[in-house]
Amino acid sequence: MNRTLKKICSWGSGVLVALVVLLAVALVGVRLIGLQPYMVLSGSMEPTYHVGSLVYVKDVDYKELTVGDPITYLINEDTVVTHRIIEVLVDENDPDVIRYFTKGDANESPDGESVHYRNVLGKPVFTIPYLGYVSNYIQHPPGMYVAISAGAILILLVFLPDLFEKDEKKKKSDEA
Repeated sequence: MNRTLKKICSWGSGVLVALVVLLAVALVGVRLIGLQPYMVLSGSMEPTYHVGSLVYVKDVDYKELTVGDPITYLINEDTVVTHRIIEVLVDENDPDVIRYFTKGDANESPDGESVHYRNVLGKPVFTIPYLGYVSNYIQHPPGMYVAISAGAILILLVFLPDLFEKDEKKKKSDEA
């Protein structure tokens, strides 16, 4: 195989491997350190969290949450929301029961219902713009098929130069 072509394949596969590793860490690896990624689907928290971003949420002691903190919480079993706390209400009969009143940064009015402390998933730590689009794409067909195909091509690119190198060595030894 041509030496220049071999270098291009090696460099290109190295870059692709690095991108795949970074993507894997951003989407899956963060879970190992206790972060949970969620995609931003609406503009209710603009400009803090943009639509299509991936928000990374860490578990937090609900008693430490204060007015002004953004929280990620469950509205129901299918819907996760990230909004900012505008009021904290402690139950008079049981001080361990706390409810949070929230509002999206871009919304004019507060959310209609309070958030029970048990529904709080955590507090956003950081966000990566546009990565939510990528995450969503590769989790559903046809993006899943594209990701699997890209992985197979990447494996070929990594091992293909070695295969050609073995063939070249074999030809040289046969010629000698």
